[in-house]
Amino acid sequence: MNINTLILILTLMSGIALFLYGMMVMGDGLKQMAGNKLELILYKLTNTPLKGLMLGAAVTAIIQSSSATTVMVVGFVNAGMMKVTQAIGIIMGANIGTSITGWILCLSYIDGKQGIAQLLSTATLSAIVAIVGIIFRMFLKKDWQHALGNIMLGFAILMIGMQTMSGSVAPLKESEVFINALTSFNNPILGIGFGILLTAIIQSASAGVGILQALSVTGAITFGSAFPMIMGIGVGAACPVLLSAIGTNKFGKRTALVYLVNDMCAMIIGTILFYSANALLHFDFLNMSMSPVSIALMNTVYRVCAMLILLPFVKVIEKIVTFLVPGKEEEDDEDEDFELLEERFLAYPAIAINQCHRSIVMMAKSCRKNLFRSLALYGDYSEKTFNKIKNREKKVDKYEDKIEDYLISLTGKTLTEIQSRDVSEYLHCISDFERTGDYAYHIAKINKELHEKDVHFSSQAEYEVSVVETATKDILQTAIDAFENQNLTAAKHVEPLKDLISILCDELKMRHIQRLRDGICSLDQGMYFAELLNNLERTADHCSNVAVCLIEMASSDYNSHEYLSQYRREKTGEYATYFKEYDQKYRV
Repeated sequence: MNINTLILILTLMSGIALFLYGMMVMGDGLKQMAGNKLELILYKLTNTPLKGLMLGAAVTAIIQSSSATTVMVVGFVNAGMMKVTQAIGIIMGANIGTSITGWILCLSYIDGKQGIAQLLSTATLSAIVAIVGIIFRMFLKKDWQHALGNIMLGFAILMIGMQTMSGSVAPLKESEVFINALTSFNNPILGIGFGILLTAIIQSASAGVGILQALSVTGAITFGSAFPMIMGIGVGAACPVLLSAIGTNKFGKRTALVYLVNDMCAMIIGTILFYSANALLHFDFLNMSMSPVSIALMNTVYRVCAMLILLPFVKVIEKIVTFLVPGKEEEDDEDEDFELLEERFLAYPAIAINQCHRSIVMMAKSCRKNLFRSLALYGDYSEKTFNKIKNREKKVDKYEDKIEDYLISLTGKTLTEIQSRDVSEYLHCISDFERTGDYAYHIAKINKELHEKDVHFSSQAEYEVSVVETATKDILQTAIDAFENQNLTAAKHVEPLKDLISILCDELKMRHIQRLRDGICSLDQGMYFAELLNNLERTADHCSNVAVCLIEMASSDYNSHEYLSQYRREKTGEYATYFKEYDQKYRV
C-alpha cells in the first residue's frame, strides 16, 4: 500500500466519521426541538396500520433515524403501551421516513462555480449554517435556541463529512480495479451482501445511502449495482434494532424482528419482481450511471413501493414474528405487572413521566384491592386470600422502590417546569400510596389473628367498624381518582372525610372503653378493635397527604400546614360543606 492510498483511506474514514457525528448532533437537536411531543403522538395515534405508517414516516423524517424510531417503538411494546400490530405500521413508516436523509445529502453536491452561484455552493452554505449555529449555541440562553444551534451545527458537519467522502473517492474514477469492484455488484447477491455488511458496520441506513451517494461521484455506480445495494442497506439497518431487543420481553423481541422481517420481505419481493421483469424485458437503464440525486430517488421509490405492498399484510407479519418468538398470550390477572418503566424512555421525559403516572396508579389500585380483601377477611377468612394479599404487598414494595429510582433518574434530565412539578408530585405521593398498602396488610394480619384465636367483636362493635371501613374505602378511592385524573375537586373532598374518620375513630374507641367497663367486650377484643381503627385512621392520613400534595402542586404552594389551617377555617366554605355531607353519610 503506497502513501497516496493510505491518505485516501484515512480521508474517506474521516469523512465517514464527520458524517456520522453530524447526523447524531442534528438528530439530537431535532429531538430536543420536538420537546418529546412527537413520541407521545407516536404511541397515542396509531390505531390503524395506515395511520401508523404515516406517523412513523413523519417522526423518522424529523429525527432522521429509522433505528431510533424503531428502538423507541420496541420500548413502547415492551412496556405494554402499544401492541405489536400497531408497531408494525410505524416501523413500515420509519422505513420510508429514513429516505428523506438522502435528499438532504443532495444539498452537499451543490457546486457554485462563479458569481452569485457561489453563494449556493456547499462550502458557503455549510459555513453560513455553522456560523449561525454556533451563535445560537454559545450566545443565546433558551433551550430551544440551543437545540436549533445543534441542528445547524450538525447539518454543517454532515455536509462537510459528505464533501470529504466525495473528495476522497473522486480520484478512484480513474482506477480500473475500483471500477471492476463496483461493477461486480451488478450481481444481486454480491450487491445485497455488500449493502448488508456496510450498514451492519456503520449502524445506519441513512449513512449507508450517503456513502453510496459519495461513491456515485466517480461515475462507476450504475443502476444495476445501486439497486441491490439499496435493498441490502435496508436489511443491514435491522442490526441496531435487534440489539435493542436484548433484555426485553417476548413482545419487545417480536417488535424488533418486525424491522428485519419487513426489509427481508421487501428485498425478496424486490428481487423477484425486478429481476424477473428484467429477464423478460432486458432493461436498458441497468448500465446508466447514477448520481446522488438519482440514488436518493431510487431509495425513496423502492421504500415507498415496498412498504405499500406490505401494508395489507400486517397480520401476516405479526404471525411470522409470533412464530419466530413463541410464547403464551394469556396474562394472569393476579400477576398484573408494573413493568412500564423502560430505561429507553428516560431519554424522552414526557413518555417516562406518563409511564410513572400509570405505574403509580396501578400500584395504588393494587393497594386498594389489598385493603378491600383485607377487610373482607373478618368473618370470611381464607388462607388463600391472605397469601394473595401478602404476595401483592411484596410486589407493591418492590415496585415502589423501582418507581422511586426511576423518578430520581428523571430528575437528572432536562425537564420543563411542568415536568419537574410532576416528578416532585409523584415522589411525594408514591410513598403515601405504598403506606396504604402496608396498613392493608396489617389489617389482614389482625383479621388472621382474630380468626386463629376465634375472637369476634360484639354486634355493635362490628357495626361501628363497618362504618369506618366504608368511609376508609371511600377516601382511598377518592384519593386515587384525584391522583389518576389530576382532579382538584376530588382532592378537596379528601381532607374533610379524613377529619371525620379521625373523629369517628376517637369516638368509637371511647365507646369501646365503655363496653369494656360494662363487661360487654373483653380485653382481647378491645386491643384488636383499637388496632384496627388505628390502621384505618392512618390509611386516611396518607390519603390526605396525597390530596394536599395535588392541591399544593397545582397552586405552587408548598406550605402544607398553612394550607390545611386556612382550609379548615373556612367554616362556611367547601370544607364545611363536604364535612357536613360526610358526617350525615357516615353517622354512627
